[in-house]
Parts: sequence; structure tokens; C-alpha cells
Amino acid sequence: MQTLPSDRALESLLAFWSEAGVDACYLDAPIDRTQMAPPPVVKAIARATASVAPPPGAANPDAIAEARALAAAADSLEALEAAVAGFRGCPLVGMGATKAVFARGNPQAPILVIGEAPGADEDAQGKPFVGEAGRLLDRMLAAGGLTDQVFITNTVYWRPPGNRTPTPQEQAICQPFLERVLTLLQPKLVLLVGAAANKAVLQSDEGVMKARGQWREWRLAEGGVSAPAMATLHPAFLLRQPQFKRQAWQDILSLADRLTAG
Repeated sequence: MQTLPSDRALESLLAFWSEAGVDACYLDAPIDRTQMAPPPVVKAIARATASVAPPPGAANPDAIAEARALAAAADSLEALEAAVAGFRGCPLVGMGATKAVFARGNPQAPILVIGEAPGADEDAQGKPFVGEAGRLLDRMLAAGGLTDQVFITNTVYWRPPGNRTPTPQEQAICQPFLERVLTLLQPKLVLLVGAAANKAVLQSDEGVMKARGQWREWRLAEGGVSAPAMATLHPAFLLRQPQFKRQAWQDILSLADRLTAG
């Protein structure tokens, strides 16, 4: 026969959980509190931008060929930035972006950081990762001793409307410029920030939660250029889901350790 706990034991147990920070009893049904539903404004933005997103399909081959020719002709990062600024083949150019957002950071950096796309703050300032998410990324890199060790760019160089995720077609058109960054910078390591960057660079359908923290090789089809690449969680995601900051911090430590190890 099972013995029921005494009132004093129950009070002691409740006090323990209260001190541990538990402030609610169990409900009739379980709730996954690690997941957050997007607020109404996010859903409204998604509906508003759905009509301006290009339809599914292959990227414009002429635009890719033009990007490839411009990228190949650039013999420096400065020349490549000018080529990107003058390029009009990406559909995002005509969707409200005010300027091309190329890169920021140390042009001799051993680490190349690649995000997905500029947002409103980046479009206004002309530099990647300068908004709230960018400031969080900077703090994480600084904590890892990597402030002056990075060159930061994105998979596309124009802000998608409503800050939506860039499409694979838009990324494919900008891919020659990104590959040229790798060739010119010759980084020792590459950090892929977010799912969109991981999929575009490594051509992988693996979710970022599974891919993060694992070192893969990014090898270009031409020129024999390659670098170890690792995916991590996007700081914008961490702002919404701070409980995952620990995993992202582990990735930064792995990045710093691998750089130190040479």
C-alpha cells in the first residue's frame, strides 16, 4: 500500500520548487514553454510580404552569369564591393532596398562571418549586423576574444521587404559575389549565422539546430578554395529565444578554440 506524503512534506516540497523559481502548478495539458508563437505583428508582416516574394523557380541564369563575370573581375574586396553596388540583377534591388549592404570588419580577418540578409537598420547604415541582433553578435564575438578577427557579410546584399528570409533564388544570384569574398579573403574559418546562411553556403537541407556546432568544409567548384565552416544560431533568434544562448556561446568557444589551435 502506497503511503501518502504528510502535509509537512508537501509544504517542504512546495517551498523547494518556489525557491527554484517555479511559480505555476501543472495544468491539465503539457505546455512547451521553450516555443514562442510569433506575435501578431510578425504574422501581419509575413502576410504583407508574401505578395512581393518572387514565385518559386530557378534563378535567372543571365543574372547569375553577370554576377559571376563581375565577381571574377574584382581583384580586391574594395573592387568587389563596388561591383555589388552597381549590380542590378538581383530582384531585391527593386523591392524597396535603398542601397547595397556589402560587409564590415577586418579585411585581413581569419574568420568570415556570413548572415542571411540586411534588415532595416542595415539598409539605413549600409553595413551588415548593426541592429539589435548585430549588437548581440558583436558582444558574443567580443566575449570570445574575436572582435578584430572577423569580416562580416551576408548571403544577399539588399534588404528583403519586411525583413523576410531571402529566397534560394535570390541567394543563388548573389552566390558568385559571396564565393569571391571567400577567394579574396582566404579565411581560416567560416561562421554561418542562421539557417538560411547554412543552407545557401553548404547546400544543405539540414536544420540549423542539428547542424550547429559541427564543422563542415565549404569548397568552391573552381579554384580549389576551401575553408572549414560551422553553423550557429542567428542572434535575432536568440533575442526571441534566449534559452538557446548557451548553445550559441558553445559555438563561439569552438570557433575561438579552433582559431587558436591553427
